[in-house]
Amino acid sequence: MTDNKIPLLILNSLSPAHQAQISAVYDIVYAPTAELRAAAVAQQGARFRALLTIGVIGITPEEMAAMPNVELVCCMGAGYEGLPLELLKSRGIATANGAGTNDDCVADHAFGLLIGIVRGMRTLDIQCRAGVWRESIPQPPNVSGKKLGIFGLGTIGQKIARRAFGFDMEVGYHNRKPREGATHRYFDSLQSLAEWCDVLVCATPGGPATRHVVNAQVLDALGPQGFLVNISRGSVVDTEALAAALREKRIAGAGLDVYESEPKRPEPLIGLDNVLLTPHLAGWSPEATQASVDRFMANAEGHFSGRGVVSPV
Repeated sequence: MTDNKIPLLILNSLSPAHQAQISAVYDIVYAPTAELRAAAVAQQGARFRALLTIGVIGITPEEMAAMPNVELVCCMGAGYEGLPLELLKSRGIATANGAGTNDDCVADHAFGLLIGIVRGMRTLDIQCRAGVWRESIPQPPNVSGKKLGIFGLGTIGQKIARRAFGFDMEVGYHNRKPREGATHRYFDSLQSLAEWCDVLVCATPGGPATRHVVNAQVLDALGPQGFLVNISRGSVVDTEALAAALREKRIAGAGLDVYESEPKRPEPLIGLDNVLLTPHLAGWSPEATQASVDRFMANAEGHFSGRGVVSPV
C-alpha cells in the first residue's frame, strides 16, 4: 500500500491485467464476491474515497453509510440501476458510468440474436448435425425488409438502428417522449410499437419503471410472426409470460442476453426450441472491457483533479 494512492473499492470482476492497470494509480481493494465485499466494507469502509461497481450489483445505502469518505461512485458499463442516486446526490458524491464504451459490442450482439432467431440458426445447426437436409425444413423468413421496433432509443438503440439500415429495415421506436433529432417513426406506447413491428428489440434502462413492461399484452401485440430480442435488463420482460407465449407459439421466437434469474439460468425457457439464450455478455469483448476500464480511469482522474467526471450519471 502506498500512502499517496487514493483508496478504491472494486466490487465487479476484473482481469488481473485490468486490476494492475488500476492499481498503478489507486490503492485498490478487490472484492468481487459477497464475502469479500462484506469484509471490505465492514473492516475498511472508512478508508475508501472511490468505488467501482456495475449497474446490476450496485451498492446499497447501508454499505454507503459504512463508507463516509467516498466521494466518487462509478459504474463500469452504461447501466446504473443498482445505485441509490438520491442518497449519493444528497451526500454530494460524484457519480459516473461507462456510457458509450460497449455500445458497438451490445448492438452487434443484438443483431446476432436477431438474425439467429429470425433465421432459426440454433435449430438449423442441430438439424444439420443430425443429418437433416434442407428439403425437410420449413424455409425461415428474411431479416431484410422487416420492421424493427426499438424500445429505448438511447445510444445503444441508435446503434442498433444504424445496423438495421444495412438490412433495409424500417425502424420505429418507443421512448417516454420523442428523441430530439431522431428521424425514425415514434410510437407513444410500447403496445402500439409491438403491433407495428416484426422484431421488437429492448434496449431500455432497467429499474422499477420498466419492470415487466414487456408482458402478455405486449407479446400478443407482437403476434405469432413476431420476434423479441432483449439486451437491456432481464427485469424488463415478464419471464413467465414470455415462456407461455413461446410455448403456445403466440410469438415466433425470442433472443435473450438477459433474464430475471441471472446468474442462474432461466428455467421456464430452457426446454423451448424457439428461444436463443446467451449469458449477459452482449457488452463483453476485450475491446469493450478495455474501453470501460479506460473510461473509469478518465472519470476518476477527472474527478480527483477537480475537472469533473467525463460521463456523469
